[in-house]
Amino acid sequence: MQTSVIKYLGNLRTEAIHSQSGKQLITDAPTDNQGKGEAFSPTDLLSTSLGCCMLTIMGIVANRHAIEMTGTQVEITKIMKSDPRRVGEIDVKITLPKNYTTKEKELLENAARTCPVAKSLHPDLKQTINFVYPV
Repeated sequence: MQTSVIKYLGNLRTEAIHSQSGKQLITDAPTDNQGKGEAFSPTDLLSTSLGCCMLTIMGIVANRHAIEMTGTQVEITKIMKSDPRRVGEIDVKITLPKNYTTKEKELLENAARTCPVAKSLHPDLKQTINFVYPV
């Protein structure tokens, strides 16, 4: 089954429809590349996908080990490079809602680092991942 159907709407904007759910996603070119920046850009989605995947896999591991991680938040910073224009680095800050045992931290951090998106990105794309726990 296809994953999505994407239509070009003009003015550097696309509409993607998720085939299974019918949910819609709009993209817009970023302001630093001739766009209006009124929606996620394709490179924003690439970077954001990394954070979403990390949280999803961490959630699967948390469920398996009865670890509560509701409220965990990820902040993504995309750093562009040129020649050729591309995402050069994704800075990921994962803020967890509580302190965990050493074993739980190990499980959650490993889940984030080994999520499918992280493993699918080219090794030249630097992934800087920081885990923040309450003091």
